[in-house]
Amino acid sequence: MAILEVKNLQKKFGDLTVLKGVDFSLEKGQTLAVIGASGGGKTTLLRCLNFLEIPTKGQIFVNGKLIFDADDERTLTEKEIRQNRLNFGLVFQNFNLFPQYTAFQNIALAPKLLAKEKPEFAGKKKAIYDEIDKKSLEILNRVGLSDKKDFYPHQLSGGQQQRVAIARALVLSPSVLFFDEPTSALDPELTGEVLKVIKQLAEEEMTMVIVTHEMQFAREVADHVLFMDEGIIAEKGSPEEIFTNPKNARTKAFLGRYES
Repeated sequence: MAILEVKNLQKKFGDLTVLKGVDFSLEKGQTLAVIGASGGGKTTLLRCLNFLEIPTKGQIFVNGKLIFDADDERTLTEKEIRQNRLNFGLVFQNFNLFPQYTAFQNIALAPKLLAKEKPEFAGKKKAIYDEIDKKSLEILNRVGLSDKKDFYPHQLSGGQQQRVAIARALVLSPSVLFFDEPTSALDPELTGEVLKVIKQLAEEEMTMVIVTHEMQFAREVADHVLFMDEGIIAEKGSPEEIFTNPKNARTKAFLGRYES
């Protein structure tokens, strides 16, 4: 059974249709790379899957359960949207860390806020917080930043900030982790440290969808590749198929420009 299945996902902004019917599925432990030129709908796809934008049409399934159906006339409540988002973690291009919090506090914040909604919170606050602190430190160590736990974002390099953002997404144990061009805001010399963490997650069989312009990285890490063009999946296949023998003319042109 697919851990994530997307059927006929569409998104309109007024008269502009950005996603024109996207279909794909992803098995547990697989990494999917999404490539294509800017404006092709890649970021909008991630935002729709994470409910930062509500799709205009289509269905989303997680572990076989329908979590969104645009044909359902009932509007999702804010609580339902928050619950759906817990299936996914999203790492943004520009880190989006809270500047007033340390690296450790950035990671622990969301689980502590969620813990307050649990019925048992009042009687077990210290035990719950202690467990969250322990997990946050473990994940900070996992991304190689245990020595930076008390540093504020402005005291960290761009690569370190992005690794904190990855840890923040991991701490909620999402079913699928999304990356939206995670190295695009980094200087070239800092890109490697972030890609190393993502590669490590792939080796640990974390299920991931990665929008990226790092073609060599996508080729090395992904199990499957989607090439998006003008709001549709123009071609999909294994990295070998897409990068060595693309069938679609648009895919060939895109990869040709990248290699030139």
